Amino acid sequence: MTEVSSALPPVHVAQRRSWLWAGRIASALPVLGMLFSGVVKLTGNLNVIEVFTGKFGYPQQTLVPIGILEVACVVLYAIPRTAVLGAILTTTYLGGAVATHVRVQDPFIPPIMFGILVWVGLYLRDDRIRRLLPLRRNALQG
Repeated sequence: MTEVSSALPPVHVAQRRSWLWAGRIASALPVLGMLFSGVVKLTGNLNVIEVFTGKFGYPQQTLVPIGILEVACVVLYAIPRTAVLGAILTTTYLGGAVATHVRVQDPFIPPIMFGILVWVGLYLRDDRIRRLLPLRRNALQG
């Protein structure tokens, strides 16, 4: 055990397994949602083009690059080796989505919830993140 991990209380194998599965489920929600959103942008669907250009005010030629970027972010997030980079990029992408929805006075809670789920899922499925951000029951006691 390393010095950092020895400061954490021991976690039982069953608890690690349950955290891993909870993390996978929490991570799957934004991955599936964003994959769907990215793929729809790549299909050239007329309804999507209308919303993207008319409602959101983006030029039509940016639809495919943004769809590719969205899919790339969540693919990086879904791969364990690149999950931290993927979480950072996905959160950044979602920040832009929040700004877009705020600008057109649309509900902006869904991209915020996806961003939270990205980090909760990563926290639950990755020991490195839990070591970096230890949440303790007695945090208020000092």
